[in-house]
Amino acid sequence: MNQKGFQDYYPDDLSHCYGCGRLNRQGLQLKSYWDGEESVAVFEPRSYHTAVPGFVYGGLIASLIDCHGTGTAAAAAYRREGRAMSSSPSLRFVTASLQVDYLRPTPLGIPLEVRGRVEEITDRKVVVSETLSAGGLICARGRVVAVKMPENMLSP
Repeated sequence: MNQKGFQDYYPDDLSHCYGCGRLNRQGLQLKSYWDGEESVAVFEPRSYHTAVPGFVYGGLIASLIDCHGTGTAAAAAYRREGRAMSSSPSLRFVTASLQVDYLRPTPLGIPLEVRGRVEEITDRKVVVSETLSAGGLICARGRVVAVKMPENMLSP
């Protein structure tokens, strides 16, 4: 995709997350985008993201759902305020709760699609429900409760 992902708008000092930080060279660097009222991210797991031969490690699935959820929360907060993600002050969210239900083994070797839908949004909190699919089959469902990043987590 040529457009910027939600995570591309995070300020440099908040772009080091293993799952979605664009400045973390060893990380997953997940990118999320709007697709109408849903958010979407696509990630192709590598051979080392394995649980057992041929299947994706569950921790990777949880990471994708987590980071897609917090990115969706930030984008939804900007949308709610009617402003661009490039505007200041920046809005950044962290995970307050992460729930993942594994529905079927997730195969390696094909792209994974994560889709999110905002269930609830307030000034401080965003709840995002998500699915993770492989080859059109839903392999996991998730729910992220994201809250605005506490002041004590921001750089001085």
